[in-house]
Amino acid sequence: MSFAIVFLCILGGLVAAALFTRLAFAMTERIARAPWVDLFVSFFTWAPWAAGWFLEGWAGVGAAVLAQIVFLHLFCAVDRALRGKPGPTLEGAQARVLGWWRNQLCLLVQTPAIPVFWMIRIAEIVLYPPIAWLGKLPTYNSSEWVNLSRHKFDGLVGHDLLWCWYCDWMTGLWALGSDMLRNIESFWCPIRFCDDCKCRNACIDFPDLAKWAPADGSVADAVRVFDEHYDGKRKNSWWGHPDRRP
Repeated sequence: MSFAIVFLCILGGLVAAALFTRLAFAMTERIARAPWVDLFVSFFTWAPWAAGWFLEGWAGVGAAVLAQIVFLHLFCAVDRALRGKPGPTLEGAQARVLGWWRNQLCLLVQTPAIPVFWMIRIAEIVLYPPIAWLGKLPTYNSSEWVNLSRHKFDGLVGHDLLWCWYCDWMTGLWALGSDMLRNIESFWCPIRFCDDCKCRNACIDFPDLAKWAPADGSVADAVRVFDEHYDGKRKNSWWGHPDRRP
């Protein structure tokens, strides 16, 4: 009985959060950009888990997860009923390639990554600012990276909209974290790896890598390339950062 009560309470909370969010979207676009979007995403990700734990421990967490799964499908059904189902859908195209059950299961398996993304987001909010201040690294306007805009894309309804929103949030915070890490790596460790394969793979996320000190060099080489790029007169950004462009 207590499990059912917690489930219904959290499901009701998710529905209320959805209505509040819809109202907020109608009033202002600011909720779709950091820092407000962090609150919006919290309503539907970790906040129900926290509420479930507070109300009923692990059983409450289980009730929260079940409520989220039910709400996810309820949202998709209601959104599709209200807005109509367009012609082709991403869900349908993906199901043709993978099969319906494999596509749905694959999407559900991705959802446990949400806590990992939240850990990255928390690090961006809590850890990077003092690192940037101490190391004189560039700072960022999170709203330019962490935001939601795919609801404006024509034809995204129900399932497609929900998952594209998830990717919208995830790719923005991941890209922001990557740029922060580029500053840290280029400033503190501008030395290429001995493993050529790792160098080829890492150069995608660390474009400076080709200019770092050679793996068969010495610390003197690392100091030389460091001195070439940092003079203490401006922010210690990675070498391809926009603030270094003419």
